[in-house]
Amino acid sequence: MSNRATPDAATQLEIYRRMALIKANDERSRKVIMNGRLVMPYYSPRGQEVIPSAISVNLTDQDYICTIYRGSHDQLAKGLPLKDLWAEVAGRTTGTCKGKGGPMHVTYPAKGIMVTTGIVGSTMPIANGLAWGSQLRGDGRVTVASFGDGAANIGAFHESLNLAAVWKLPVIFVCQNNEWGEHTAYDKTSNVKVADRAAAYGMPGVRVDGNDPFEMYAVAQEAIARARAGEGPTLIEAMTYRFFGHVFGDADAYMDKARKADAMANDPVPRFRAQLIETGVATEEQLAEMEAAIEKEIDEAVEFALASDFPGVEELKRDVFAEEMA
Repeated sequence: MSNRATPDAATQLEIYRRMALIKANDERSRKVIMNGRLVMPYYSPRGQEVIPSAISVNLTDQDYICTIYRGSHDQLAKGLPLKDLWAEVAGRTTGTCKGKGGPMHVTYPAKGIMVTTGIVGSTMPIANGLAWGSQLRGDGRVTVASFGDGAANIGAFHESLNLAAVWKLPVIFVCQNNEWGEHTAYDKTSNVKVADRAAAYGMPGVRVDGNDPFEMYAVAQEAIARARAGEGPTLIEAMTYRFFGHVFGDADAYMDKARKADAMANDPVPRFRAQLIETGVATEEQLAEMEAAIEKEIDEAVEFALASDFPGVEELKRDVFAEEMA
């Protein structure tokens, strides 16, 4: 890592802010569901905060991301406003998709959040389409496609990597390997590392500690710079661990208790927080103030969402076909 870029102090603080936001928002989401204030499907990204936070500081608002149903961390790291997110997951008209997409189908093009999909592996072909458009326009944008380790065995993965490599598309494929594809451990489905598959398509493949902000930042910066320079795609396998079951309410009895306890004991958020204080990047007071501001913003977002209206029946036929303008 000595020859790779290291984020400066301001960037380290921004990476942490995004991590802290993701963690706090996840905790609030689970609390709101548990106390009955909101009913929704929820896929917790807890434990995976570093990956999108360290990637997104290397992106602009114009760059695109495609994410999956376990993607609230990707959305928040890319800059999705909290009020818009909460209103959408609550099914209200003030949400990103007028409350008609819900938590599994969030989009917010103003920040480059182009699609959240519930179909395993479908971020990759969609990302290729976006990247191809950028290539044709010459607009300099890059696209990041996030997916889980469970998606690495489907046809869309191989087809997308092959096409992106042949056309040298400005796309970065990010496998957030949290060791579980729904209820199945990755080592039960494949004998090879996800990153090693990149060689078959003639693109770089990098396996990185997805819980290390410095490593994740450096690898992401290299891949993004390569894509932006017209040199083609990169496959990143970011190793992490999912703290909770596949979906909210999943008792996670299939998960090894010792492995889970070890992962949670090495929670990347408080670990990076302590590192920032130890290295003099921030003080306890500064971080506490930042975290309090995040909690206040989440408070306001939740109340805004729950006070907003549900869409009317007339919305059932809207946003399906183009409407003639008066």
